[in-house]
Amino acid sequence: MRASRRSRLTIVIFILLGGVAILFLLRTAFDEGLNVFFTPTEIAEGKAGTNQNLRIGGMVKQGSLKREGEGTLIQFIATDFNADISVVYDGVLPDLFREGQGVVAEGRLQEDGTFMARQILAKHDENYMSAEVKTALEAAESKGAAIPAMQQ
Repeated sequence: MRASRRSRLTIVIFILLGGVAILFLLRTAFDEGLNVFFTPTEIAEGKAGTNQNLRIGGMVKQGSLKREGEGTLIQFIATDFNADISVVYDGVLPDLFREGQGVVAEGRLQEDGTFMARQILAKHDENYMSAEVKTALEAAESKGAAIPAMQQ
């Protein structure tokens, strides 16, 4: 093989390898940045995979909020009144976070079914509930779940 052909072949191989590397990096970045919304019922049905970025939403179950010691470790139950999921969060909660209110948590589902939240989002005023949470609660109500009067 001639030297000029060999150098062209080397350039083509490097371009192909570079393209594959770029596609791999883009795919990885896309997967990391993707947050798919699930309700506690969908998680209980096994629709959500572990070790992927998720957003879960529902209501903070009355009487479920627990603070560990004097630190910032918080545990509560998110419910859509059909199923419950335990959420663990280490950080400062939003001012409007409380039991009986709507919540959206971003994080990852663990192998044991606990949701490790990276961020907690609470409604921003007295009249707001996330559209995703509202839809999930309406679906639960249409399936016959007993939904208590919510603080709105």
